[in-house]
Amino acid sequence: MKVVLREREISRAVVRIAHEIAERNPDPPVPALVGVLTRGVPLARRLQEALEGIVGKVPVGELDIGLYRDDLSLRRGLPVVRASRIEFDPAERTVVIVDDVLYTGRTARAAIDALFDYGRPARVQLAVLVDRGHRELPIRPDYVGKNLPTAKREHVQVSLREVDGKDEVAIGVREPFGAMAGGR
Repeated sequence: MKVVLREREISRAVVRIAHEIAERNPDPPVPALVGVLTRGVPLARRLQEALEGIVGKVPVGELDIGLYRDDLSLRRGLPVVRASRIEFDPAERTVVIVDDVLYTGRTARAAIDALFDYGRPARVQLAVLVDRGHRELPIRPDYVGKNLPTAKREHVQVSLREVDGKDEVAIGVREPFGAMAGGR
């Protein structure tokens, strides 16, 4: 794995995204943030902290999209279902969905579906730390920390200290199925 972003670059990207959100949403109410479990949640909390220094109190929530994925039948085993937590009314406000990596667009689509079960926001925007391309759906982010063009065989690994004990984004090549030791 080759590290392409370290803690300092991730922090700068979060602050820049927070300023962009504030600039594009000047009218009240302030936008709410919803992090997609798992790594979207700590990113949303970091954005919340940066945004509150600019616009005041910002609501934040957590969204589990496990049952909203359109590829459940392609995944091995049953989805792990965790609790979503949205303690604000999304109606009549801009809600920014926050995730670590945008790839095919399927996670973002599932997040929009899950969010609408809580109410109909005035607008939905998407913020991602990394946009790696290769969209399968017509989804584009409103806010991007880093555009990272990749080959389909490559893998982007985001590590965040709240989940993984360190902050970094790395890119590597996926091993073909069965090529690893033990046939994994």
